[in-house]
Amino acid sequence: MQSTACAVTMLRDDLFFLEIWLRHYGGLLGRENCYIVAHGRDPEVLSMAEGCNIVGIPGDPHKNFDMKRWRLLNNLVMGLNAYYGHVIVGDVDELVVIDPAARMGLLDWLAGAPQRRVYTPLGLEVVQMISDEPEPIGERVIGPRRHVRIAPHYSKPCIVSTGTKIARGGHYTQFDTLFTPDVLYLFHLKYVDFEAYRAVMDRRNAVTAAVNVDSHKDASIGRHWFAEARGEDRAVFDAFAARPLEEGFDMRPVRKAMQRSWRPRGDTGFWEFDRPDDDRRFRLPERFTGAL
Repeated sequence: MQSTACAVTMLRDDLFFLEIWLRHYGGLLGRENCYIVAHGRDPEVLSMAEGCNIVGIPGDPHKNFDMKRWRLLNNLVMGLNAYYGHVIVGDVDELVVIDPAARMGLLDWLAGAPQRRVYTPLGLEVVQMISDEPEPIGERVIGPRRHVRIAPHYSKPCIVSTGTKIARGGHYTQFDTLFTPDVLYLFHLKYVDFEAYRAVMDRRNAVTAAVNVDSHKDASIGRHWFAEARGEDRAVFDAFAARPLEEGFDMRPVRKAMQRSWRPRGDTGFWEFDRPDDDRRFRLPERFTGAL
């Protein structure tokens, strides 16, 4: 049984993404090294995640849901760090992928990676080009989907091997050095499938409605969970297709910009880099086919 790395997530109902998460991390790390907090103890989650380590918690809506969630995840990560070299933590639709150009798997890379660090993979949002990629994804994501956009908000410090605090949402930690290796990416899958997106947003809007607050300003829940921030679903995807398609796939300038802007996040104790909007769209090189 390996103790190099484990993966941790928390979810409520997101079976579409859970299937992908289980296939990815279960295959790379072994299901016995996957830890799932099941918010609401959905029987389908318990069945799908058989062989994983499942922590069931009550599913009652709460306006401080996100704050409570990251308090639990922080403590879980801290505890698991005593048993694993690295702990990968994030939402169920966020997956760490190693560039196939590295010619090794993620577990092998982590086995050789120095510990007592926090690693920040470069965030890429995988988006469906509805006109060009009309078919639903199957057992593989990359292949049926090939287009990504740079997503600075998803360049998250999500591989942890030291004692540190992770901020609500997972965007920042109190670790004061930025490690963003060229071979690591965080693929965000929120927009990977139009129909799945609509279903997820419907469920999230229902959760925030049940909390009974007027807006995200009145609760510790991400703004994107609220109907007020949703917009028209098809227009969101059409906007992706309207973005300019760049030639090549050189992400070194993006990582260098992250390093240049690295600084304390005010007096919060957390650290951050600039997260500018980026309209560019890229097509993943052929070598990524099947990487997820």
